[in-house]
Amino acid sequence: MKSLMSIRVWGETHPKWVDYLRITLGLILIWRGVSFLLNLNLLDLYLKETGIDDLSLGLSISINFLAQLIVIINVFGGICIAFNIYARMFTLFNLPVLIGAVFFVNMRQDGFSPHSQFWIPLVVLICIISFLLLDNEALAVDHHKQKATA
Repeated sequence: MKSLMSIRVWGETHPKWVDYLRITLGLILIWRGVSFLLNLNLLDLYLKETGIDDLSLGLSISINFLAQLIVIINVFGGICIAFNIYARMFTLFNLPVLIGAVFFVNMRQDGFSPHSQFWIPLVVLICIISFLLLDNEALAVDHHKQKATA
């Protein structure tokens, strides 16, 4: 409990570069969401290769719905994390998406090769977990709104 309180105290008095890292993290999430949206045809190709497309129409529709949900969570969550608007809530929303991207999608492929897409979601996942623990308010929109009302 004492270590959690010391992390919380450090989170309230952290350096400015952590805020810039949070903004960069939000921009990366937006980029990944838009990239996923522009490449949804690869998801359809993947479904046809695995035979899920022929297996069940309901399963195929639910996977496509899940893909749309991933895009919405990444883009909207990235915007809110970049501006620090309810950032902890949106880091919680992005956590299952990134865990799925790291462990279920990229680990099937050759994840440890130098040119794989494994490292970007892994670094983003580590940053998401760290920002979930930290309270970064200095460049937050919420922080400026609270100062204006106080």
